[in-house]
Amino acid sequence: MPSLTLSHVTKYSYRQPVAFGEHRIMVRPRESYDQHLIDATLTITPEPSDVRWLHDVFGNSVAIATFAKRAKDLVIDSTVRLDHSPAELQRVDIERYARQYPFTYSSEEMPDLLRSIERQHHDPQRQIDSWARRFVGTGGKTDTLAMLSEMTAAIKREFTYVQRPEKGTQSPIETLTTRKGTCRDYAMLMIEAVRALGFAARFVSGYVYNPTRREHRTGGGNTHAWVRVYLPGSGWVEFDPTNGIVGNRGLVRVAIARDIYQAVPVSGTWSGFPGSFLDMSVSVDITVDEDAEVARHQHPSSQSA
Repeated sequence: MPSLTLSHVTKYSYRQPVAFGEHRIMVRPRESYDQHLIDATLTITPEPSDVRWLHDVFGNSVAIATFAKRAKDLVIDSTVRLDHSPAELQRVDIERYARQYPFTYSSEEMPDLLRSIERQHHDPQRQIDSWARRFVGTGGKTDTLAMLSEMTAAIKREFTYVQRPEKGTQSPIETLTTRKGTCRDYAMLMIEAVRALGFAARFVSGYVYNPTRREHRTGGGNTHAWVRVYLPGSGWVEFDPTNGIVGNRGLVRVAIARDIYQAVPVSGTWSGFPGSFLDMSVSVDITVDEDAEVARHQHPSSQSA
């Protein structure tokens, strides 16, 4: 079980002091059976007049900060320590009725999954539908996990990853047409594609790290984005099209949402003279506790205790 230290610093700079409106901050990783928070510290400069926490409709931890002071810089500094125990791919155990595609979600689960199946982006020419169908076999049933895994690998293999620090995402149609995009663009394309096939899918914002020196993950130095697909028997399973991986090895969840705009790490307003805004910078640094990783490899039996 690797132990991680995560540092996430967001800085806004202005030409002269400005006033800050309410800011919504989603940088605290979700507590779960596979990631356990040891401690988390959120430092904001200038010091807010008030910080309150809430859980949004998806259960994400959100800090709401309000300010009384004007300043030339706003710095949001999050430091987290956590234990991470990602599930291996072979632990994906799908119910027998859903192992082959197509299948229908059970009547008990369908009411809660419907909004995550609904398409969020227009596809008038059914381009995404056509692209998604290429992963479905022509001879009847298709292995569900193999199909989703191949779609994940195809995006990494056939598309060009580009960094774009600006907020927002391009449309899935644009990503499919240009064959390039950021991690969040890839995530939204895959979400729309699997929804076109009838799967429930959600957007995930979080962090990516290299589990070992031999494994390389693309998307570090900033927040990362990937996909969760609901598979009966295993629940929400992670798919990272940027890295072509299935499962959450090297992935730390922070926010889960139906659409990308519901999982923005930092959002807020400011007021001042026009042209005051200078720059925004984001720095994410993740340190893996080497001793914990070595101990895990030397004493695998200790994990069963």
